[in-house]
Amino acid sequence: MNRTSFLKPRMAALAAAGALALGIAPPAHALFGVGDIVFDPTNLVQNIMTAAHTLEQINNQIRQLQNEAQMLMNQAKNLTGLNFSALAQLRAALAATNQLIGQAQGLAFNVSQMESEFTRLYPNAYSASTSGSQMALDARQRWRNSLEALRTATKVQSQAVQNFASDEQTLTDLVNRSQSAVGALQAMQATNQLLALQSRQTIQAQQLQITQDRATALEQARQVAVQERAREVRRRFQGEGTPYTPYTVNFYSN
Repeated sequence: MNRTSFLKPRMAALAAAGALALGIAPPAHALFGVGDIVFDPTNLVQNIMTAAHTLEQINNQIRQLQNEAQMLMNQAKNLTGLNFSALAQLRAALAATNQLIGQAQGLAFNVSQMESEFTRLYPNAYSASTSGSQMALDARQRWRNSLEALRTATKVQSQAVQNFASDEQTLTDLVNRSQSAVGALQAMQATNQLLALQSRQTIQAQQLQITQDRATALEQARQVAVQERAREVRRRFQGEGTPYTPYTVNFYSN
């Protein structure tokens, strides 16, 4: 290759660059080159702009795909369930308290059965046909009812104290899991279980209040029945005849 052949392509390139710099748009049929090599500056500029635009679109699509991938990852975290449940412990604590109430002796907790027993043992008034021995038996049963109600209340209190340690551990576990939740679902589930723990404690407080109020009510009813029994015993002692009327007795004839 001689020097002239080596410089011709470079000269063509410089000419095209000069034409572009001067704002001269050669016609599409302008040809520079040697032999079969054809150089069209206008077509080159259009190709470069098209390539740049295409590259920009590709970059936008890549960013969109990255955003979608991140969104899918966040959704996967938000849909990840909490691998922990305190429901078993909460139900066990309630079952233990309910068992104590179910084992309670004395006056039944069943409404219909309680009504009949209360009417018999705590009457508004004793009839004349009720024997003294029956009144004594009823008094003994009322005393036992009050004693059993107090025993049940103290058992429920003891069970509530035993539940404190379990509640503290459950609360710690749920708070730790809520703070370390990887997504919204785990945090929500941990919060729901915390609310369940609070509800269980509220129910336990209601159970304790019921047993205490029951013991108080039975003791008050027993005291009322004692007064009614004393009134009936006094009435029977006095009898239905004419009361004794004192009068002056003269032991001497004068």
